[in-house]
Amino acid sequence: MISVCMTTHNSARFVKEQIESILVQLGDDDELIVSDDGSTDETLTIIEGLHDVRIRVVHCHHDRKDLPAHEYATRNFENALKASRGEYVFLSDHDDVWMPDKVSVTVSYLKDHPYVISDCYVTDENLNIISETRFTAEENVHFNKYAALVLSTPYQGSCAAFRREVLEKALPFPKGLQSHDRWIGDVAAFFFSVTIIPEKLIYYRRYEGTASNTFGSGRAAGLLKTISYKWIYVKNILRMKIGC
Repeated sequence: MISVCMTTHNSARFVKEQIESILVQLGDDDELIVSDDGSTDETLTIIEGLHDVRIRVVHCHHDRKDLPAHEYATRNFENALKASRGEYVFLSDHDDVWMPDKVSVTVSYLKDHPYVISDCYVTDENLNIISETRFTAEENVHFNKYAALVLSTPYQGSCAAFRREVLEKALPFPKGLQSHDRWIGDVAAFFFSVTIIPEKLIYYRRYEGTASNTFGSGRAAGLLKTISYKWIYVKNILRMKIGC
């Protein structure tokens, strides 16, 4: 069984296109978990209008006033992941578009590898390709697990999938995580293994207002804040390693 975990918050603009690109690849017994974080636009109406029994909407309830902005999506994804039931778990943003063979290619890798992450086409909001790969020199992604723990990480959630054993190890999320995808990737790297799929399996939208653009840059957050965020990952991986 495959579980696709998606989060939404006022996602009406792109969510239908993304969901349709996913559902066409799923079997009758698979599921798409959508965790909605208090949408006030037409997001839920659009999802309900698809009339697909494989879609299961769950609601994420937390007080936004008590959380830093970057933790909204992390808490929302944790809510979706806790509701999932599949042996193979895919992460999905609400505003990307999956390539037609994403599921089949990814599952073929998951049969032999516990955590996989693919390349992607980076696009603007209209799906015009900006970059043929995410792994550019400018991104300076580190594939060594120790470097990725504190520097730029390859663990982009929208390109990631993993077996349930990885998810069970990663849950519950430690408090204060800056990103769910970095945490799951770190857990996979230090307790299982990570495999890169060279194929480009999604169109990854980057535009003004996306979470990756708003909260992804350590430079924007400031050096001290960045160090404090990275320490959360290091500290919790060390705790898991020594069993305390």
